[in-house]
Amino acid sequence: MRGENHIGRKEALSKMGRYAVLTAIGTYIVLTPNLAQSSSPPDPGGNPFD
Repeated sequence: MRGENHIGRKEALSKMGRYAVLTAIGTYIVLTPNLAQSSSPPDPGGNPFD
């Protein structure tokens, strides 16, 4: 029962590898404090509740 959307094992592993690399890069960027601070907007200062 193979449909039109069937892909081979080699192609599936290749696609999974790409997603794994992208996930690892995204996780590294989010969890690295120095990179996260450099990409956040500057502190406007003052108390927003005054």
